[in-house]
Amino acid sequence: MASLSDHPRRSSSGDSPFSENQIENGRFDGFDAINDRDSGNTAIDDGILKDAEIGGLLGKAAGNQTPRNSPEGGFCWAGLWIVVNTLATIGIVFTNKAIFSDPSLKLAQLTFAAFHFFMTWLFLFTLSRPRFAFFSPRRISLREIIPLSIAMSLNVVLPNLSLAFSTVTFYQVARILLTPTVATMDYVLYKSVLPENAILALVPACLGVAMVSYYDSLPTEDASVKTTSGLGVIFAFSGIFASSLYTVWIKSYQRKLQVSSMQLLFNQAPVSALLLLYAIPFIDTFPTWSEVPVNRWFMILMSGIFASLINLSQFFIVGHTGPVSSTVVGHLKTCLIVALGWATSGRSVGDKSVIGVFIAIGGIITYSIVMLRHAARGHGR
Repeated sequence: MASLSDHPRRSSSGDSPFSENQIENGRFDGFDAINDRDSGNTAIDDGILKDAEIGGLLGKAAGNQTPRNSPEGGFCWAGLWIVVNTLATIGIVFTNKAIFSDPSLKLAQLTFAAFHFFMTWLFLFTLSRPRFAFFSPRRISLREIIPLSIAMSLNVVLPNLSLAFSTVTFYQVARILLTPTVATMDYVLYKSVLPENAILALVPACLGVAMVSYYDSLPTEDASVKTTSGLGVIFAFSGIFASSLYTVWIKSYQRKLQVSSMQLLFNQAPVSALLLLYAIPFIDTFPTWSEVPVNRWFMILMSGIFASLINLSQFFIVGHTGPVSSTVVGHLKTCLIVALGWATSGRSVGDKSVIGVFIAIGGIITYSIVMLRHAARGHGR
């Protein structure tokens, strides 16, 4: 981390172009478009970093400004952090899946989420210190932050439960529904309307997810083929609703409180952890901790490290890349996770659910292209 203190601070105009969730779902705040989230963990890319380049708040809260790096240096940094972000994102999904495949840990979800919240707070606390000065902490009243902290907890716990009871392929493809769900909430709450072509592109995306949900949850006689349980489907759709509500609330809170995404998350994380601590004794089923294998403890530690790497790399990526590059990287990660999930699921290439995978991913990529063109036309006026 010490080396990071030598890296120049970004100017306020480019501190945070796009969040990971905005990237992965092809939505961008600046033109009524917005998680995913590759995973339901407490990474800043989980709908937390907002769009400072198109009117967000990070730039307003950044404080000190320094000149941008040279184009060559910026390109190298962006390439490095894109690789780190991609590997960490893939790593956290499959590491969490391995952790939750252990029956003794599958039902300790609140404890696991509280651990991630603590790691997130510790990471942001480090970045806020004068040595790094990535942002200045700002205190938000407990009464204001509790509702958002509850939503944040659901945004993490429900997707993690979905991952525990689903295949990686279904888990990742189902997250595509975040985009139409957030768009629907934006319309209901704020009368925000998408371009007609974007709405049409979301139709096949939703149909593709429906196909994967159906075929992936069908029972199979082949024990080597992994399937999604009914609970996995329920948790997936519940998590999508919770994550979408959280995404919409994040935007509202940032506008209302005039805080940066890091300042907001810095206040949320410890409150969310404390709220979960109250519920853990009544909900979680604990394993016999002494019997948990050493490799599982290592996986839990790596999961927290991956989350921190995602947070750190995303902070740099958003300062060095534009919307097109960020969108391509987001979709690349989705495709890689789906492909790797399929390779480890034991399913054949001829399985019918693969059709739904291609339709869903094709739909969301088409949607992203439409929204990028819409944004380009808007900025060209």
